[in-house]
Parts: sequence; C-alpha cells; structure tokens
Amino acid sequence: MRRTSEVEDLLRLHAPQVLGALVRRYGHFDPAEDAVQEALLAAARQWPEQGVPDNPRGWLIRVASRRLVDRLRSDDARRAREEAAAALTPRDAFTTPPPDEIAWGGSRAPSDDDTLTLLFLCCHPGLAPAAQIALTLRAVGGLTTAEIAHAHLVPEATMAQRISRAKRKIRGAAFVQPVPADLDRRLAAVLQVLYLIFNEGYTATSGRSLHRAELAREAIRLTRSVRRLLPRDGAVAGLLALMLLTDARSAARTGPDGELVPLDEQDRTRWDRAAVTEGIALVEEALREGPAGPYQLQAAIAALHDEAPRAEDTDWPQILALYDVLVRIAPEPMAELGRAVAVAMVRGPRAGLAEADSLRDRLAGNHRLDAVRAHLLERAGDPAGARAAYLAAAAATLSLPESRYLHGRADRLCG
Repeated sequence: MRRTSEVEDLLRLHAPQVLGALVRRYGHFDPAEDAVQEALLAAARQWPEQGVPDNPRGWLIRVASRRLVDRLRSDDARRAREEAAAALTPRDAFTTPPPDEIAWGGSRAPSDDDTLTLLFLCCHPGLAPAAQIALTLRAVGGLTTAEIAHAHLVPEATMAQRISRAKRKIRGAAFVQPVPADLDRRLAAVLQVLYLIFNEGYTATSGRSLHRAELAREAIRLTRSVRRLLPRDGAVAGLLALMLLTDARSAARTGPDGELVPLDEQDRTRWDRAAVTEGIALVEEALREGPAGPYQLQAAIAALHDEAPRAEDTDWPQILALYDVLVRIAPEPMAELGRAVAVAMVRGPRAGLAEADSLRDRLAGNHRLDAVRAHLLERAGDPAGARAAYLAAAAATLSLPESRYLHGRADRLCG
C-alpha cells in the first residue's frame, strides 16, 4: 500500500499522458480534461487503500474513457462521431505500450506517451503566446489555474478565462505530430512552457514543499525529447543545460526539516556532479550553435555558479557581463532582478539596491523583489529596512518554506 504522497506523484506523472491519449482518440480537449480529472480523483480515493494497479496509466485511461464516452453519448450528434472514431481504433490501442519510436516531422523520437504531442498541440500557432503558455501549463504541467496566474502576475479569474478561450480555439485541431514547419513556429512557446514547468517544480509557488521534484523531472524529460527532435538547436540545448545545472543543486537546497538553504550557504559537495558535467558540456555546445539567446546565457550563468568550489569563488564580474547581454536582448524583469544581485556583488549593495528599486513598478506584488531588497539592505547596514522588506516578502509568498525562511531572516534582525 502506497502513501498518499507517492500516489499523488504518480498521478501527476500520468495525468498529461492520459489526457494526450484521450485527445488523440476522441478529439475533444475540454471534456477530455474533465474526464481525466474525474479519473484522477477516483484514483486518489482508491489507490491509497486498494493499492496501485499493475498498469496505472491503462487504469486511468480506461476510467477516463468511460467518463468521457458517457458524456459524449449524452449528445446524439456526438455519439455518432465517437462511435465512428472508436471503430477505427484497436481495443488495446491505449493500454498496450506504444512502439519505441515514431516519426516526428521527418525525425525520430521516443513515443513513451502522448505528452510531447499534447505539448505541441497546446502551443498551436492559432493561439496567442500567452494562451499557449497558460494552456500548456494547465494540461501538460498539471499546474492549477491559481499557480499559473501567480506565475504571470495576473488575477486567477483572468487566467481562467484565458485558458477557457484557448481550449475553445483549438477545439477540433488534429492530435498529430507537427510537421517541420510547425516545429519552428511553435518551438519558442514550447521552450518557454517547459522552462515555466521546470521553475514551478524547482521552486513551487505555493504549498508546504519547496521542491516539486516530479514537475522538474518531467520538464527535463520533455526537454530531452525536444532535443532529440532538434539536436542542433542552440536554444533547446541551452534550456536543457539550464535545467540540469539548476536541478543539480536540489539536494542541498533544503535542510533536515525542509527549510530553505540559500545558494551561498549550500553544501556544494551534495550537488549532483554528473548533472553539472553534462550541463556544462551542453552550454559549450549550445554557444557553438549560433548567437547566444536567453536560455544559453542563463545556462552560462548557472554554469559559473556550479563551477565555483565555494560561494566566495564565484566569478561575479563574468556573471554581471552575461546579465548585461541577457537584459539587452531579453529585457525581462526577473532577469533584471538577477542582474541587480550581480551588480551588488560587483559594485556593492547600494548599487544593487538602486537597480532593484527601478523594478518596483514592473514587479509590484512579487515577493522576490522584496526578498532581494531585504538581502541588499541587510548587507548595506540597514537592519530596520531589511526587516521590513523580509516581512513584506514573507507576506507576499504562497510558499511555506520561503515564508518560514524570510520570517527567520527578519527575526534575526530584531533589536
């Protein structure tokens, strides 16, 4: 009998695979997602008590299919379509393990599930970039609407409407592997979604745990699959390198009680050196493939952190130089906040504060800005200001480990 947490991890892993299988067969994205959610709820109730079935993915697909068929058959017009589609599909098409490889736009790629096809469907060129990202985070990443809204700094109701509109717009779109032209058109959105899924896994925006390992692993797995499709693409290699170099620190990010351990205090002997080695090799390869883009530059920054034996050995001038290029080609506020930290490490905390303060309007309500300001105010010798900023950051975050860490930093500055 498995613990509830283990069952939840298993369900998160299989959810996008099951949704992909249903959309491939029935072609109804919205009701398919509802049916999958019903199957997941049934599994969450039954599996902890009755045990996990030998083929959990097949169990979920069978249950979700029954729920979806019942729903579709309530509409006479849909019933005929569904029966015609079912007649064309072998009975065991969804419970038999798929073949090792399938053709993907003229390339070859593993087809261990339908998640990659679902990923590219959600990044349909008919959707606006914001809608592509939101829909994919919901369907493939398994994030809640609230988590997606928090990541994009918009109200939950706004994000719910965005996702609903996206589902309606791709209704009827073929669930097939994209041709090479579509790969190029959808790749930027796919990579951004994978990056966001990884970030949510590496540092969860809400909840009791700092790390949602299953999301981070799934993002890495999917990025490896995209890389097999496009082995010479520098952005893909750069993103995979960034994920590996960042995830390599996971074991050292939390203490015995799950408390957050900041980068400069981590035990670097606990970092995954195999992942670091692979990531650095990928960075070097990615930078050879052409002009450096945002993922390559962020991966190069991560590599400089991971190569330093101690925090004090970090090559901050080189990191600042990379951030200067990054914010010039991709002026995104979180990248600029990272640059503010690098400025502080090279030119002093007051210089870093000036950079961070310039982002107040663009990062209003984001706890990371207050957390950075608190750290820099503490280094600059302003304990009262630092304490206020730590408390503001703690109040704004939905992550309990981050909140506890920030409250702890504030408490150290009392008196």
